[in-house]
Amino acid sequence: MSDLFKNFGFTSGGIKNVSPHEALQLCMNGAVLLDVRHEELVAFKHFGVENYILLPSFDIDKHLDELIPDLYYVVADSVGIHSKEVCKLLLEKGFRHVANLAGGMVEWERDGLPVDVDVKERLSGSCTCQLKKREKG
Repeated sequence: MSDLFKNFGFTSGGIKNVSPHEALQLCMNGAVLLDVRHEELVAFKHFGVENYILLPSFDIDKHLDELIPDLYYVVADSVGIHSKEVCKLLLEKGFRHVANLAGGMVEWERDGLPVDVDVKERLSGSCTCQLKKREKG
């Protein structure tokens, strides 16, 4: 595979950033979408792509050996902040093909891109400390 990221995105602070549409195209061409959100968020809604790995950012250090350094990874979270930090870590650990999904799931969904939803996992509550499953079942 030639440099899959070559004509995509922009670089800021040493990190390649791609738009949601670019990320989808990259995933359709072999890149892996690495979702670093917490499992509670992913249970309700996750990126609708085939090449998908869930590895929450707080656990990334423990599971780096499960990732193949030569693959192309688009790292994503809810808005693109934690994913950028994971990109930095992956680059420091020798991964060469890493891009951040600018805007994360928020922009992905806003752009109308594929999302898999399990309504039984939807959370509701007036604050984070009171979140509970909304649907019965």
